[in-house]
Amino acid sequence: MTRPKVGLALGSGGARGLAHIGVLKVMQREGIPVDVIAGSSMGSLVGSFYAAGLDLDMVEGLAVHLKRKHWLDLTVPRRGFVTGEKVKEMIRLLTRGRSLEELPIPMGVVATDLNRGERVVFQTGPLDLAVRASISIPGIFEPVRWQGRTLVDGGVIDRVPVSVVKEMGAEVILAVDVVPRTTSVRIENIFDVIAQTLSVMEREILNQRLLEADVLIHPDLTDISPTAFTRVEECIRLGEEAALLQVDRIKGLIVERGGAD
Repeated sequence: MTRPKVGLALGSGGARGLAHIGVLKVMQREGIPVDVIAGSSMGSLVGSFYAAGLDLDMVEGLAVHLKRKHWLDLTVPRRGFVTGEKVKEMIRLLTRGRSLEELPIPMGVVATDLNRGERVVFQTGPLDLAVRASISIPGIFEPVRWQGRTLVDGGVIDRVPVSVVKEMGAEVILAVDVVPRTTSVRIENIFDVIAQTLSVMEREILNQRLLEADVLIHPDLTDISPTAFTRVEECIRLGEEAALLQVDRIKGLIVERGGAD
């Protein structure tokens, strides 16, 4: 019997999205295959590193030790506080300048067309451009201009892109949502205000779409701010814990829908 194709939808959530690293570590350790990935915002960043074959321990070490000055290039605000060129270059270097179609695991990167209010899904073309567009949190990162479009964070329109992995042929769909249903996080600066506002809006949009997923992995990140990039190890650990709770169910679904290899 053939094994069903497993798809992973990784959601947006700022620093909380580092929990995706923990989820992927569990998938790898437990021998759960990932055949296609779709990601919005931080989900696209972590997902693209995995799809490109980067070692997860290396990605974790980078997330823990990378200083903000190496990936944040602040500017006088016009359309955003951060130009995003540093992070784009980092993505290009780490993935060796590959295009999406060259990745070992097929990857869909979700962005939002700000003018048309439409979802844009990249599956071909430069990986660094697609991910840079997908992480463009409105008001924080400058939008990306591409083919006459103005692109911002994929989470604005599709926070956990379940339908994208379905369109990519996934037969077992795993969704990872890193945004809490409620939060106790203190709002301390303008970045917190913007990120939390987006989280509230996206939460309302998402509820129905998650019903299409076979398994929802939802780490408990209630007290972690979307801007708390100092709590990397905690986010990753919480991602691991949430994924471990679903391992048996995932393996059961794979067997049920076609049998194990």
